[in-house]
Amino acid sequence: MNFFVNKDKIKDNFIFIENSDVNHIKNVLRKNIGDILDIVSDRIRYKAEIIEISSNQIKCKILEKNEDIDKKINLTIFQGLAKADKIEYIIQKCTELGVYEIVPTEMKRCVVKLDEKDKSKKIERWKKIAEVAAKQSLRNDILKIEDILSFKSMILNLKNYDLVILAYEKEQDIKLKDVLRNMSKDIRNIAVIIGPEGGIDEEEATLLVNNGANQITLGKRILRTETAPVAISAMIMYELDY
Repeated sequence: MNFFVNKDKIKDNFIFIENSDVNHIKNVLRKNIGDILDIVSDRIRYKAEIIEISSNQIKCKILEKNEDIDKKINLTIFQGLAKADKIEYIIQKCTELGVYEIVPTEMKRCVVKLDEKDKSKKIERWKKIAEVAAKQSLRNDILKIEDILSFKSMILNLKNYDLVILAYEKEQDIKLKDVLRNMSKDIRNIAVIIGPEGGIDEEEATLLVNNGANQITLGKRILRTETAPVAISAMIMYELDY
């Protein structure tokens, strides 16, 4: 399991672990002085030996430091806002698959409606889920969870990506592999757009294509909103070897 610390907790040749991780290391994992921990900070992986344990802090001595190689691909999922259990599943699985970022997005057919207070609470919870999933899957970073966007704001954000892919149930011919195998080798930032439980509205799909999205099919069967981002992330991971 990885433990994530802010870079200001690394001083000289020592790392200082605080907060809830202290209790987990002491009382759940039952680690003691002399045991080795895997620690990540700012996409750098450390192996560190526990040398001091107190009630609210664990001090570790750095044994190894490994710089993380920059990812060849940064994959962002613009996910139509779905029910809580589905979003949480998407976050967990996309973390395991190496997705860089998830952006929850309000679309016409979203069943879920959140006020500003609820949005803030949800984002906080989702970030915690991403952190736990990153620890378990030994990632060198934590999947980013952005604030919930409106559809209009998402459209404006698409210009920041080298390639935009829209998974759309009415598309019959163009497959994901067709788009990926024909893309430029210089592409680094890919955005994938997934609809909510009710799917992408036809007018929304037209707007997205008009703003540069590549419309694709994910096959003959209709995938659930929580299945589609996991499936497409796995396909991209395989095809691009990231």
